Formats: sequence, C-alpha cells, structure tokens
Amino acid sequence: MSVPFGKNAGVSSDDGQGGDGAGKAPPEQLALIRASVRDAKKPRAKPRTWRGAALAKELPVARVLVDKGVLHLDRYFDYAVPEELDADAQPGVRVRVRFGAGRHRVRDGRREGGGLIDGFLVERLAESDYSGPLAALAQVVSPERVLSAELLGLTRAVADRYAGSLADVLQLAVPPRNARAEQRPSPALLPPPPAPDAGPWTRYGHGAAFVDALASGGAPRAVWNALPGPGWSDELARAMAATLASGRGALAVLPDGRTVARVDAALTALLGEGRHAVLTADAGPEKRYRQWLAVRRGSVRAVIGTRAAMFAPVQDLGLVALWDDGDDSHSEPHAPQPHAREVLLLRAAQDRCGFLLGGWSCTVEAAQLVETGWARPLIAARDQVRGAAPLVRTVGDGDLARDEAARAARLPTLAWQAVREGLRGGPVLVQVPRRGYVPRMACAACRAPARCRHCAGPLEAPDASALTCGWCGRAEENWHCPECGGFRLRAQVVGARRTAEELGRAFPAVPVRTSGREQVLDTVPGAPALVVSTPGAEPVAEGGYAAALLLDGWAMLGRPDLRAGEDALRRWIGAAALVRPQSEGGTVVVVAEPTLRPVQALVRWDPVGHAVRELAERAELGFPPVSRMAAVSGAPEAVSAFLTAAELPAEAEVLGPVPLPVTTAGRPRRVGAPPPGERWERALIRVPQGSGAALAAALKAAQAARMARGAPTGAGEAGAVRVRVDPPDIG
Repeated sequence: MSVPFGKNAGVSSDDGQGGDGAGKAPPEQLALIRASVRDAKKPRAKPRTWRGAALAKELPVARVLVDKGVLHLDRYFDYAVPEELDADAQPGVRVRVRFGAGRHRVRDGRREGGGLIDGFLVERLAESDYSGPLAALAQVVSPERVLSAELLGLTRAVADRYAGSLADVLQLAVPPRNARAEQRPSPALLPPPPAPDAGPWTRYGHGAAFVDALASGGAPRAVWNALPGPGWSDELARAMAATLASGRGALAVLPDGRTVARVDAALTALLGEGRHAVLTADAGPEKRYRQWLAVRRGSVRAVIGTRAAMFAPVQDLGLVALWDDGDDSHSEPHAPQPHAREVLLLRAAQDRCGFLLGGWSCTVEAAQLVETGWARPLIAARDQVRGAAPLVRTVGDGDLARDEAARAARLPTLAWQAVREGLRGGPVLVQVPRRGYVPRMACAACRAPARCRHCAGPLEAPDASALTCGWCGRAEENWHCPECGGFRLRAQVVGARRTAEELGRAFPAVPVRTSGREQVLDTVPGAPALVVSTPGAEPVAEGGYAAALLLDGWAMLGRPDLRAGEDALRRWIGAAALVRPQSEGGTVVVVAEPTLRPVQALVRWDPVGHAVRELAERAELGFPPVSRMAAVSGAPEAVSAFLTAAELPAEAEVLGPVPLPVTTAGRPRRVGAPPPGERWERALIRVPQGSGAALAAALKAAQAARMARGAPTGAGEAGAVRVRVDPPDIG
C-alpha cells in the first residue's frame, strides 16, 4: 500500500491588482497594460500547493518515486495531478513534489508542508489506495519521458539483487537533466545496415555461426576467449553490426575510455558515422545527455560506453556485450555498487536478447556460465592460439638467487637479453605492479622484509637517500637483517618511475616512456623504446611490442585475496596480448615462480583451463560464484546488533566477524574502508546460489529497520553499518 508523505506548503498568490495606482494612470497606459495582459502567455506552474485547483478529469492520481535513497522509503507515493499539469504529467517524466509533511497539515482538501524534492512519475491512476488527502504534484520539471517501463523494471531488479534502493539505482541509470540537450531534436533513425561477413570470427569455433545467429534475429549467448592481438575490437564491432542488421539494438560495455575509443573507431570504419552513440563521462554532461536522449528516443540503436552505459535505454535490444569483466572498473563504487556483468545478465534475461562476455582472459564467473550451460564457449583451436600468442619464458626465485645480474640490479640476465633483442626490432613493454618511486625494502639474501627497530614498521626508500620508516618516519642508518645477518637491501616492489630510471641508465640511447595513474598513454610508436607501465595502463604499440617483461609477479600472486591468482593472470595476459606473435619474434618474460598455476596457464596461454580449475576448487570450498556472499561491516557492537536483528535464511552461514585494517589518516581511503582511526569489523554471510535473493531481501529489511529507527546511515558516521552484496574482496 502506498502512503504519501511529501506535501506542498506554498500558497498560491492572487491575480488581482490594487485599484488606486491603476485609476490614476493615463488612458494610453491603461490600454497598453490591458493589451499586454491580454497577449501575455499563461504563466507556467510553479511549485505550490495548488490549493483549490481542479484536478485532472482522467487519472487524477500520480504514483511517484521520490529521490530519497533510504531503504525504509523505497516505495512509491501517491500525489494528486492538477488539471494544469495533466498534459505534461505522463509516466516517465521528472517531477518535483513536497515531501515530509505530517498528516495534520491539510487545508482545502490538500496536504501541505514538507520540502521540495525531485522524483519520477511512474504511472497515472484513477484512484489512490491511500484513504487520506493527497498533496498535489508541485511541478513537472520536463515533459521528456526519460524513465521507460523497461528501465524501471531493470533498475528495480538491480536494487533487489544488491539490497539497495530504487532511487539510488536510478541515479546511476538516468543522467542529470540538461535543458539545452532536451531542446535539440535527435537525428532520424537510419535504416538497418547490411549484415557483415563473419571476417575474423572464423578463427573461432562456432564464431561464424554466432554472427549469423545475431544477423537472423536470434539470441545466442556466448563466453568469448579472444585471441591475442588488436583484432578483438573489430570482432566486437561485427557482432554489434550483425545485430543492427536484424533491426534490433546492441549495447557494449567496456572498462575504460581507451577501449571505448578502439571500438568506436572499429564501428565507424565498419558502419560509418551516425549509427552508434558513445556514453562516457569524458564527453561532458550536455553531450552525454544528448547522446543518451538519442538512444532513449530510438534515434540510435547501438551504444558503446563505460560502466554507466550498462543502463543505456536501447530500444528493441538484441545483444548485450561486456569486455574484460574482471576489470575493477566494471564494479560501481556508488550504492548499491552493482557490477556491470550482473546487470547485463539481468538485461539478457529480461529482454531475451543475445549475450557476449569477452576478454583475453577468463574469470571464474565466465567459466560458470559455460559450466552450467547458460552460455556457449567461443574459443579458438590450439594451433590458432599458438600462432597468435608470443613465446612466454619464466624466471623463478631459484634462478634469481643464482643470477648475479638479478642480485645486483633486480632484473635477471634473461630479462636483459629479452630487452636487448627486442629493442632491435621495436618497443619493449615493462609491466610493474606498482606506480611511483617509494619502494619497501627487503634483505637481498633471504628476502626477509626490512623493518624499523623502533616500531617494526616497513622501511622505505623515498629516493636514493637513507632509509626511513613508513609508520613512524624515523631514519635507519645501520640496518642489518635479524634473520641472516645480511647488510644488503633490495626493493620488494619497485615502482614504475624508479624502474624507468634504472632502465634509462642501462639503455641510455633508448627513449623511456611511462604510463600509469598520473598519465596513461593510449598508443606508442613502433620505433624502439622502453615503455614502463602499471597493470591496466599499457598503451598499444603500432605493430605490437617486440618483447615484454612482467616484473615482481610474486607481488600480485601473494595478495591475501581469493582472486589473486585469477587477477594476476588476467593482468599478465592483458600485457602479453599486446606483444607480437612468436612467429614474428615476440617474447614475454615473467618474473614469477614457474610451478604456480597462474604462471603455467600464462606459459600455455590457457586462461580458460585456469578458470575451470579455480571454479572446481571454489565449488569444493563453497566460495563464490558457486555460493552467494554479502559483507556486513561497521563498529563491532553495530555489526553484532545488525546480525542479531536480521532474519537471515535458514541456510545462511555467518563467517566472522573479524577486524578490518585501520585506515591511516592522511592516506587515500578505499571504497568502504573504515573512517581514519576507527576500528571496524566485518562479517561474511554465505548462502547457496539459489538463496541469494532471500539473503538480499533479509539484509535490506534489516537495514531499512535500522534507518527507520534513526540509526546512522553514512559510512563515516559512528555506529553505521555498511552492507555489500557480492563483495569483490573477501580475502
């Protein structure tokens, strides 16, 4: 039952004028005033109570979703529709309403009071199921119908899956209004293009059949393990073009602006201008909203973009595609923090359209889609893989211990040789798992971490000067290893900037470029050069890299995270895929223990096999994606009270709670981390795969009950509890 709270408090003004001043005015002025009043347009509605105003003759009740992202108000509210707003107050438009007044503030049959807030008009009704007086709609912000029934259904499904509010999801799905963009008409819809040939899709088993099915109006579902090299963008563009040829729409979500630019260029080359829209934050609010409106109005049927494009209102959707679903950027940081892969899976089920999940690597979630039979694999034969992949060589800890060059300069002899030979024919990529210059130090002999004698904090080398403690800041002059007595130090992880300096001294005649958080390069020329990059920021080289070095592999493999091996392999393959094939001399050297499973998968170029084995282990241990998990974090007493009050499913298993690392003041704070200095705990709740919806509903109900009682809601407030469904970092 909908219960309205938001009410209008403004009082409408009289239109009459005082007679004294008008009676003394000259006749000419009176005639001019009367003419002006007669010719003036009727003033537009302003936020008011509409006291005494007549209501719409048909469907006088508007059901409104108010923009209040709190869980205990996650429902619709009924408002009266004044006759003056009848024409514009259509389902899907933005409105303003009065919200927050009590039941006693009623005057002339209208509830009054409360503050003005934004909302969306969901539907028009003949009568309300609320028996009391209704407040009137204050204003129709714009007659543009931005919220369709399909988008409303999708956002509601996402909110329910992630235990969030519909208003929060709509903030992610519908961009802010721009009046100038709304006033500009969208271009006419172009006729469907001709179906493209399969082209490079013939390199994959069933690849040509997948494209033909899209072109004939089918809805195939596939997990695509792309061959190394730059051809993936053309393959994705052909799949989208085949969908357009069937008269339907296509949507592709990509991890960043650089990959969007590559698919944009491929689509333009294949179809020409005007057939697709690009939705990225870099476009600016007006241009992005104009492109979004063109999609909503049906003028454009193909959309590519970054994370926010997962909600793009493509009409008659025939294909949803996602590239590199393991990339962190696909996980939305704002509440309720949905993942693009799960949103597109919901869209594929809701719209009964095709689904394509692609990447050079393969996540455990992608392997599960194939394992359950929900999707078919699109993979190339082994001879195709061997012909496209570079040669991968490994250097383990034993090799480093016996290598004089490695002990002196961190890089093994094999790596130096690969760099030297690669620079004869083109650029060489060096992947470093850290950015910046500040390294933490370890004993060069036994690899024991170097720690401060005063507080046991990690010792760092901010520059080439003396060591300092990363916790207390004290300088350390006469350090020696307490384990083996050694006096020599080495960097545990050397950042991109320091690596660039070392390589620059070793190869003084070769230009050195860096790509990382401060500056991410898109492309580099095919001339000999050293390109030092952090994972995910590797630029594309013209003609491919001649060689690549993947340094400090143990730093990524040693992270205390369930996805450490999967993520390390994904980042390695992402860099190695930019290297020339082995037939053209392409070589990759990875500095990591050769016997580890992710390293072996890289050597064999078998990310699918690695994901299948990971999935089998997760099934034995009951870890996601075989199970569903949620994380509840906050102050210990708040977490305990929340878990006690929540009516969890009978099959739910609570793991923990355990303390979370304390956030250091002055340092960057991760999403969801405790406020600086506060001690939080986190509990994990695990349920079988079929009970995920029941778990999300129970957590949402418990959080809504807390908020209704006035409990803190913000992550930075004392006593707040943070709930996240499907946390990416469960340890």
